[in-house]
Amino acid sequence: VQVVESGGDSVQPGGSLGLSCVASGFDFSGSEMKWYRQAPGKGREWVATIGARGIMTNYQDSVKGRFTIARDDVKQTVYLQMTSLKPEDTAVYYCYVRSWRNGVPDDVWGQGTQVTVSS
Repeated sequence: VQVVESGGDSVQPGGSLGLSCVASGFDFSGSEMKWYRQAPGKGREWVATIGARGIMTNYQDSVKGRFTIARDDVKQTVYLQMTSLKPEDTAVYYCYVRSWRNGVPDDVWGQGTQVTVSS
């Protein structure tokens, strides 16, 4: 079971950036996928969720209207499109899934991808 993020970069305030997370080793289409982030000196915080097969999406209040989570079940990839970026969006962004094997949960995190918003 693995998730691998990519797409992090340095951008100016007001800019846009798209992150990707490629998954393998589990029932991707049947799994809820999440993005988290961790800013310097702070704890990891939830950003967005997309339900299995895209049945629902949910966002942290601070990113509503600016970030969009999406998925492509054929490519086994979840995306986070970020617009109107602010310096406070600077963080390492992580992809997360709770997969299940024989009734036992496995919390899987990617290695993270750095997003820096600065002028």
